[in-house]
Amino acid sequence: MNTYRQGWTLRRRVLALLTVVVALLLGLAAAEAALATKTRQNMDAVLIKTGPLRVQGQELLNALLDQETAVRGYAVSGDRADLAPYETGLRQERDTVAAMNKLIGDYPAIQRELRVVEQQSADWRRTIAEPVIATTERDGTEAGQALITDQARQQFDDIRASAEVLQEEIFAERNRTAQKVYQSSNFLVVLLIIAAVVIAVAGVLLVLSLDRMVIRPLTGLALQVREVAGGDYRHHIEGSGPPEFRRLADDVDAMRQKIARELDEVREARQNIEWVNSQLQKQAEELTRSNRDLEQFAYVASHDLQEPLRKVASFCQLLQRRYAGQLDERADQYIAFAVDGAQRMQRLINDLLAFSRIGRLTSGFTEVDLDKVMGDVAGQTEAARQYADAELTWGPMPTIRGEEPLLTNLLANLVSNSVKFRRPDVAPKVHVSARLVDDEWEISCQDNGIGIEPEFADKIFVIFQRLHSKDAYPGTGIGLAIVKKIVEYHGGRVWVDTAVDEGTAIRFTLPARPEDVEAAKAEAAAAEESTGDVPVDADGAEDAAPADASAPVDRQPDGAADGSTPDGTSEQGTTGGMRETVG
Repeated sequence: MNTYRQGWTLRRRVLALLTVVVALLLGLAAAEAALATKTRQNMDAVLIKTGPLRVQGQELLNALLDQETAVRGYAVSGDRADLAPYETGLRQERDTVAAMNKLIGDYPAIQRELRVVEQQSADWRRTIAEPVIATTERDGTEAGQALITDQARQQFDDIRASAEVLQEEIFAERNRTAQKVYQSSNFLVVLLIIAAVVIAVAGVLLVLSLDRMVIRPLTGLALQVREVAGGDYRHHIEGSGPPEFRRLADDVDAMRQKIARELDEVREARQNIEWVNSQLQKQAEELTRSNRDLEQFAYVASHDLQEPLRKVASFCQLLQRRYAGQLDERADQYIAFAVDGAQRMQRLINDLLAFSRIGRLTSGFTEVDLDKVMGDVAGQTEAARQYADAELTWGPMPTIRGEEPLLTNLLANLVSNSVKFRRPDVAPKVHVSARLVDDEWEISCQDNGIGIEPEFADKIFVIFQRLHSKDAYPGTGIGLAIVKKIVEYHGGRVWVDTAVDEGTAIRFTLPARPEDVEAAKAEAAAAEESTGDVPVDADGAEDAAPADASAPVDRQPDGAADGSTPDGTSEQGTTGGMRETVG
């Protein structure tokens, strides 16, 4: 048997104490209730029975006196009117006796005395009163008075004495009942005092029991828990008091042991993590140094390779110009291969040099108007667009924080790629648009070219990754890698939208200025208040376009006043709004 199962539990002890107290109080309550009932009965006897009986006893005596006085008066005067009190007293006597008989059922002594008075009064009327009245009425007053002798007077005095005895018996019964009321009241007070003492003793016992069985064990347990909380996780917690508290102490100690084990594991894991972090720190430092050396190597290598490569290319071109046609056809072909290879190597070195400079040579972020940037891009790609008969359009472009040369290079690469990867016999069309999505500008460059298969959507941003041969589509394979690096350097992301029906759509994000985000939210709230609904674009985003965004705006690269390029191709930008979705 476990130690915490030995002895009475706290609940059992409290219930036992409460049971005893409740049993005592219930017994006292029952006794008090019985005593109160008896007291109420005695009070009723005093107030409803013995009290009225005393009054009725006096009324009975008065009725008898009225009868005796009326008989003597009639014997003296012979006037029949003097007998009126006799008749009234007789009726009053009968009524009073009837009323008293209703109240004396529980008092046999009073009943007995009342019967004596009734018998004596009846005998007096039969032997004295009625003969006097009859004699006076028949023979005159002198004959009537002759019948009122000392014996007759003594007989009435006996009636009066019996009535007084009746009154004394009623008074004695009243006193006995009142004494019972007094005694029961005193006993009731004693019971109340006993109940108060029981409650007080029970309260004291309960307080002492709680102090010994609850407060002291809890205080001891709390002190031990504080020691553990202070860091002494090896301190064994022991419980005392009722089984519940000992069980609680065992549970807390089990929790302490579990925490101690987990802390040991955490310490060991932290040591391992610190060791791993130190190794990672070393590797990160080594990687940083390696990346720095690689960037420096790429820069130096590409820069230092420029001079000998230029020399090789120059002399190959010189051979091609000076000795073209003087050697055999195979020699001319070899010279052309050398010139082409030198030129491709020069382009590759230039692109690699540009890629290595991104994020390393920085002029700091400034406010950049992408609408102006698109004008510069149109100028830079004009020759390629004229050659391919390509059309470049763009919608309203935002102002963001960034490096203008890098953003120009970014958009120029995208436009150049769209022009280069065109479909045969189809005039290229390139459209650049921007829309505000949450707190970012999403910028899209969409064309009607050959498109990209979904399985190759992620590969095109890898450096030197090509999906076509250099004969079909010339290039170094670095352009989109430069695009990705510039976008990530500005805190955005770039991807290929494979859901378009025609051509290729490359989208990237750039962080929006806080004032543009707040203005868009204010405009959306104003639109909601005015129309009760918020305009939603095709992607479910709330429309943040300016109020006049539906008005067309001409985008004229190279400052052409008529909106056309020197080769006659249109450069007008459609402005379906800064949040337009290009289809």
